[in-house]
Amino acid sequence: MTDHDVAGLQRRLAEFAAARHWEPFHTPKNLAAALSVEAAELVEIFQWLTPEESARVMDDPKSAHRVTDEVADVLAYLLQFCEVLGIDPLDALAAKIDRNEHRFPAP
Repeated sequence: MTDHDVAGLQRRLAEFAAARHWEPFHTPKNLAAALSVEAAELVEIFQWLTPEESARVMDDPKSAHRVTDEVADVLAYLLQFCEVLGIDPLDALAAKIDRNEHRFPAP
């Protein structure tokens, strides 16, 4: 486990984009589209795998590296999207879990 925090990662992503003058392109629309593309690239890895093969995807170093990279891309765009819109992703997730616990009570 690492000691990275969401705010620190968001700051690093913002600094990375600023150093390349990418801020004008980091609109909510563009970031949502990029997030969708990266999520699709993650799905593509699993597209034709059986359920059993998909459960073992991290056993192969090459596929594990691809999955890890795509997860990082998805998270990067999601964190940038949240930053641009002023959404705290951890608060949003906690609130959603609370709502789901009420919507779908345990038997």
